[in-house]
Amino acid sequence: MSLLFNLCSPDFPFGIVAIVIQLLGLAILARALLSWFVRDPYNPVTRALDQVTEPILQPLRRVIPRMGMMDITPLVAIIGLSVIARILCSA
Repeated sequence: MSLLFNLCSPDFPFGIVAIVIQLLGLAILARALLSWFVRDPYNPVTRALDQVTEPILQPLRRVIPRMGMMDITPLVAIIGLSVIARILCSA
């Protein structure tokens, strides 16, 4: 299950939190991939991904400018989540 992050085992105190962080990273990746295709904003999967990931991506969008037509906030969010997961695993 370490597609995005190399996480510690769930036996560590912060292992469960690190797994939740990994799932958030996967949700952000899924949302970014879905944005390349024709989306139906009323699709339940799209709405669920938007509700889960928007609290993470919206603050980053206020700080990080768009690069033309590219929104790099999902990439920045995934990198940030990876750093947080590594810090938690080393604690």
